[in-house]
This record gives sequence, C-alpha cells and structure tokens, in this order.
Amino acid sequence: MNQALHRFSVEGRVVVVTGASSGIGKHMATVLAHAGAGVVLVARRKDTIDSLADTLRRDIPTARVHTVCCDLNAVEDFDALAIELSAPFGAPNSLINAAGVNFREPADQISAQSWNQTINLNLTVPFFLSRALVNGMRGDGTIINIASLQSIRAFPDSMPYGASKGGVTQLTRAMAQAWSPEGVRANAIAPGFFPTELTQAVFDDDAKAAANARQTCIGRNGELEDLSGPTLFLCSAASSYMTGQVLYVDGGFTAK
Repeated sequence: MNQALHRFSVEGRVVVVTGASSGIGKHMATVLAHAGAGVVLVARRKDTIDSLADTLRRDIPTARVHTVCCDLNAVEDFDALAIELSAPFGAPNSLINAAGVNFREPADQISAQSWNQTINLNLTVPFFLSRALVNGMRGDGTIINIASLQSIRAFPDSMPYGASKGGVTQLTRAMAQAWSPEGVRANAIAPGFFPTELTQAVFDDDAKAAANARQTCIGRNGELEDLSGPTLFLCSAASSYMTGQVLYVDGGFTAK
C-alpha cells in the first residue's frame, strides 16, 4: 500500500460505535470491521447486535468484534461503562456517537419526557461518553458525532431533535477545542436523507422521498454506502489536520 492510501487505513484501530443495531451506526460498524478495525458494538437490543457480530465473524475470519448491550439513556456511570468498553481490545482509538432518537411530534404534543429523552440520548450522552473515554484516546484519538440537516434547518414535527442536533454541531466544536491539543480530534457527519429506522416514515411516503431527492444537487437520496468513505476518512490519519468540523454528506441538499 502506498503512503497516501495507508493514511486511510484503520487496520488495528479500536472503534466504539453506539447505535450499532441499525441504520447509520450499523453500517459504519460494518465498514470499519471489514477494514480491519476492532469494533465494539453498543446498543440496547442485544439480539440485534449479537446477530450483527455473528454475521461479521462469519464474513471476516479475522474479525475482532465485541458487543455491549445497554440503554445509554439509563446509564448513570459512564466511567464504569468506559471500562467495560475498553475491556475486549484495549482503550479505543475512536468513538462514533451514532445512537439517536426522533419521536416526530408536533410542538403542542411534545412532553417533558420525550423532550428530555431526545436531548439526553442525542446530545448529553455523546458528551459524557466521550469524556469518559478521552483519557485512553489521547495522542491518536478521533470522535465522530452524528449531526443532521436539522443542525441548521428546521423541519416539521422535530423540534427536540433539531435542538439536539444543533447542539451536536457546537458540542463538536467544543470537543475539538478542549481535546485536540491532547491528540483527540472531534468531527461530525451530517447525513442527508438516508433510509434508516429514524427516517422510515419519510421513505414510506414515495412523494415525500421524491421531493427530498429533488432538493439535492445530485438528484437522489442517500444510500448507506455513501457514508463509507467519510467514516474511514474521519477515523483514520487521512483527516489528521481536521477537527471541529461538520461534514455534510447530503448530495448537496444544503447547497441549494
């Protein structure tokens, strides 16, 4: 492998991926495992992440995959969780905060419970989990948060989600300012419209999905494979001079 391509390598790195049971988190974990990283899958649905781990071990004879089942919304001691996440392969080099929720409620139907749960999982958990892991990541660490089109645009029936994702962009910058001098870079990926459990209601409506596609410069909605390159880039040395940034992978949705 030539030197330029080698900088995109994640072989031998250890990556923790939250929200690994479905959608974007599942895809990113799969890409990293196929690229040679040790991957710790974190989600609340044990059967789903165990099934993914079995698939990866079957498809990749040398795969290093471990599962940790927990409800991040209910975690009270992130330092203890960090120890558990570091046990199988050592301290992680990278953390991907992909766990998230969007209840899609009109403003007058939002309860304190759904508001707090959304802000907690989408914004509070990424901070406290990152802080718990950052000591072991110093020198060669990367954090990837998941932002959104709603980080900068307002969509109907998503007020708590939009507030949380707006916060993620600023959290990413603050993480970069605090931890990059110690060798831990923090960036975010802001996906456009991708088919996941969170966006199923959108993709179930053919007219709405087509309208979103027309809003992009490319003329189509995202496919999960479109996130593979950005994932490897931000987890690897190829992005060594990049921190505090939000990378929009949206087909040019935000360019129009």
